[in-house]
Amino acid sequence: MGYYDDHSPPPSRPRRTRWLMPFIVGIVLGAFLFAVLLPSLVNNNLLPYTIITGEQGASTANESSEQQTVPGDVRQVQVDISTAVTDIVQEVAPTVVGVINIQNQFNLWEQNGDGEEGTGSGVIYKIEGDTAYIVTNDHVIQGADQVEVVLSDETRVEASIVGSDLYTDLAVLEMDAQHASSAIEFGSSSDVHVGEPAIAIGNPLGMHLSGSVTQGIISGKQRTIPQDFDMDGRADWQSEVIQTDAAINPGNSGGALLNMEGQLIGINSMKIAQSAVEGIGFAIPIDDAIPVMEELEQNGEVTRAYLGVEAYSLEEVSQIEWRRSLNLPRSVEGGIYVRSVEPGSPADTGGIRAYDVIVELDGNPIEDVVDLRQHLYSDKSVGDALTISYYRDGELEEVTVQLTAIPNN
Repeated sequence: MGYYDDHSPPPSRPRRTRWLMPFIVGIVLGAFLFAVLLPSLVNNNLLPYTIITGEQGASTANESSEQQTVPGDVRQVQVDISTAVTDIVQEVAPTVVGVINIQNQFNLWEQNGDGEEGTGSGVIYKIEGDTAYIVTNDHVIQGADQVEVVLSDETRVEASIVGSDLYTDLAVLEMDAQHASSAIEFGSSSDVHVGEPAIAIGNPLGMHLSGSVTQGIISGKQRTIPQDFDMDGRADWQSEVIQTDAAINPGNSGGALLNMEGQLIGINSMKIAQSAVEGIGFAIPIDDAIPVMEELEQNGEVTRAYLGVEAYSLEEVSQIEWRRSLNLPRSVEGGIYVRSVEPGSPADTGGIRAYDVIVELDGNPIEDVVDLRQHLYSDKSVGDALTISYYRDGELEEVTVQLTAIPNN
């Protein structure tokens, strides 16, 4: 008995030719299309995708960053992050310094009466003649009898406080310019976009971690954070800040927040210190900081408009007292009541009395003391006229006063 194959005819050569020829023709046709038609389609932008040639790819890889201006003043940035950050840190690191707060402490059992109360960071932002200027936070140098600056090579240099400001949490120091090799370049915080990379440089947890670099993104702009300066549980001020997820820890205060061009866009100021919170740090926008720094250089302090009232929010008073003691109509929903008036102040001159309820300044609603201070300190200057709308004995009245400078106590 034979196998089935023994009865099958042997394969003929012509059948192999039938499938081989179309295969060869397909290869030739494909090569023709790739060599002739594809370049034509690319040059005429007829493909639904972009092809990057070898030269273009090499050029992109070799360039650490590239900027293009597009309609709407929006920047598109291509960044080789590892290379860019390394270059930025190498250039900027000498301008970021440590700041040591030294306070005189008399200890009966120790001969040395000086103690380091705290450390922070600072940024050399200007070299003028024989003087180098450093910006840091007000809370870094509060209570200092002496200040030392620690350079990037760990050299300690004595510095002096030019001026500081509680509300903006900024301070300016000066030292001999021979110790400063360069000053940082200013950027613009108004040009910052949410989501773009950011770099923080400072000295977290003390000088043994000096020059630490962290990287993140801009998480938010124009954030308002309440500040309680006298620790009475009530907000005294609203700080407008940049939010970033770049790690900012104790000791980073006063350090630099940079964009990917190595420019200063913010002064690191604070973080939310809660166990359940991660990656939320804040910096003072450089556009807001520069005018304060300039005024501190010139005057040693920031001169602000003064009204001369001790006032509290109506929210601190029960609504029954709104009607009974303050005699307010039911249409009033918020404001501040005056507890006392400083003799000889603009408010006193304008006839404001205790228990008057201020509801508007220059036509702007005032809900609490923070609104009052923001309007006086941010929108008004010494010598400006201020229109006050207030209730007295249930009647709405209005007066215009001339603001003066806060008197020196």
